[in-house]
Amino acid sequence: MTDLVLRPLADAFMQVGVFVALLVAPVGWAHYRWGGRLDELVVRYRRLAPLVAALLTMPPGCGGAILVVAAYARGAVSYGAVVAALVATMGDATWVLLAAEPLLTLQLKALLLITGAASGYLVDALGIAPARRERPRPAAVVAQPRPARPAVQVGPEAGVTVRAALLSREPATALHALGVLPLLLWVTLGAGATISIPVTFQVITPSGTYLVLGLAGTFVAVLAFVRGGCRLADDDLGDARPTSMAHVLRHGGHEVAFVTVWVAAAYLAWSVLSHATGFDGTQLPVLGLVGVAVGALVGLIPGCAIQIVFTGIFLAGGMPLPTLVANMVSQDGDALLPLAALEHRAALLATVLTTLPALVVGGGLFLLL
Repeated sequence: MTDLVLRPLADAFMQVGVFVALLVAPVGWAHYRWGGRLDELVVRYRRLAPLVAALLTMPPGCGGAILVVAAYARGAVSYGAVVAALVATMGDATWVLLAAEPLLTLQLKALLLITGAASGYLVDALGIAPARRERPRPAAVVAQPRPARPAVQVGPEAGVTVRAALLSREPATALHALGVLPLLLWVTLGAGATISIPVTFQVITPSGTYLVLGLAGTFVAVLAFVRGGCRLADDDLGDARPTSMAHVLRHGGHEVAFVTVWVAAAYLAWSVLSHATGFDGTQLPVLGLVGVAVGALVGLIPGCAIQIVFTGIFLAGGMPLPTLVANMVSQDGDALLPLAALEHRAALLATVLTTLPALVVGGGLFLLL
């Protein structure tokens, strides 16, 4: 029972969730601090838009690709920039791979950057641009007279007013702004890190404490995932531009929970399947050029959930690298969902265009290896 069910659930939190959290926090802070400037780059350098768009997707998650999609929806960048971002992004599967194989992740990021930028420039050079949805022009804004400035309050009431104003300007990182469940998740992550990091570096061996903390963390992650609506699209434009550190931690906690839940599902399914049938992954059609095609086709599924599971199977030894690479080039992460809502023709065409380089790059890697 322990090895079959409990250990996989604990490993999902301790081996993946904790390390995802260690990455989510600084990346989220960077988006909070400099995200607006990064967003402006893709608009300011229009000739370099595909390259800049691909660069924006290098941080883990889907935030960079969503920013590019939003810029395309308002006509600020070319369609090639959108294709470059969708090809280059790994989505939330980056967290899973980065926690387990950081060097391989960096190498794949470099490959995706080159592939994404090249694909974007090729799309623009060929003049591929789907018909845009016509949107009504905004009505002219009529200037309104400025309201009179209220008189300065004096007397004892003034102190109360000034104090209230100062309190309203307190940093949004207060605990009440974060929320009870996200706070509990981050506390559990911190406690888990004190055990999982030494275990990872083989300083200590897994013990009962490892199992208890792992199961507790997975349970809290499931609660946070359900509380967040079990959303497949855990990123949107608002999350790509956080407005406070409380926003960063809330979204980061949801992202950790999202990844942990799907990794736990993959680990548990793999454990039960292998114990019950002796299945070790070699029976899947993920080998050779057929596997490359399967990886590219799985990447057509929008969202990050199935891509996280796919990456988990790779880390468990269930598929070769070319199959994973084909999937990562083909997948569009959560960015395809807002694109489909804003420009459905562009989204449908993008799914086809990102599949082509996936087959080429995955097939080429298979021949090289």
